[in-house]
Amino acid sequence: MKVTVLAGGVGGARFTRGLRHLLAQRLPDGAGGTTAEITVVVNTGDDMWLHGVRVCPDLDTVMYTLGGAVHEDQGWGRRDESRRVSDDLAAYDVGWDWFTLGDLDLATHLARTQLLRAGLPLSAVTARLCERWQPGARLLPMSDQEVETHVVVAGDQGDERLLHFEEWWVRHRAGLPAVRFEQVGLAGAAPAPGVLDAIVRADVVVLPPSNPVVSVGTILAIPGVRDAVASTPAAVVGVSPIVGGAPVRGMADACLLAIGVETSAAAVARHYGPRSTGGLLDAWLVDEVDADAVEGLVADGFRAGAAPTLMTDVPTTARIAADALALVGL
Repeated sequence: MKVTVLAGGVGGARFTRGLRHLLAQRLPDGAGGTTAEITVVVNTGDDMWLHGVRVCPDLDTVMYTLGGAVHEDQGWGRRDESRRVSDDLAAYDVGWDWFTLGDLDLATHLARTQLLRAGLPLSAVTARLCERWQPGARLLPMSDQEVETHVVVAGDQGDERLLHFEEWWVRHRAGLPAVRFEQVGLAGAAPAPGVLDAIVRADVVVLPPSNPVVSVGTILAIPGVRDAVASTPAAVVGVSPIVGGAPVRGMADACLLAIGVETSAAAVARHYGPRSTGGLLDAWLVDEVDADAVEGLVADGFRAGAAPTLMTDVPTTARIAADALALVGL
């Protein structure tokens, strides 16, 4: 069985961990893992250069989570982290005080930067880093080229200014109303090796509860990816990141507002669209509190269902993954 997940950061990472747990139960390999092939295509639109190193927040969150090293409470970064380097940089009055790199996390960024400067593409670098963490899945960046999401916000004089997504998200907590999002570098980008194959050769493609605009949406913006998802023989199922009219985590509502999409489980499904009418999804799982949306989604051409979708622990998340797969007969 081949499963491909299009993932952002915390939500995508936690869902994939639960999915891996489910598949290890259904298709065990005898060594605690699974015979299923799991590929995670990860958003790299949040990536940036900081202090001279290449930071890939979503790739690292997925890698640390699946590799057992993540800081569980915050959902990102390393467990047992310290911040001596960031504190000392602040003493020199350099860097961004709103974006802290932990000391252990910095080692990952330094290793990545060294390998990139040696000429390896990001996909090969990611494979090298994963040799240490053994995530039990193949992690692929959406592209080997640098494609960074920027946010256009209104200036004080009625003009517009461009911020890197991380500055808008972390420093301003998405509090500056976004006019639109721009993927800088998109025109010259291509899917990383293996990305399109992972989509078209999968038995099922999953859109986990990641941000539909700046995580999954950025992956889909890479030339060829949206077409591959729309045309793959695999079933395509998604899990709503919106529960009861609000994001489960983060500020996806601010992103949806910028593109004119209501913050609701049904509206996000319709944003992706049913494949029966040229969209991307065969099926959509909503939380039980949004069960009243199921009938309308079915009428629109989705296979839809409702179940508890809050990822409180790994076994619970495995059940969510099972409910999602059941919608497409798996």
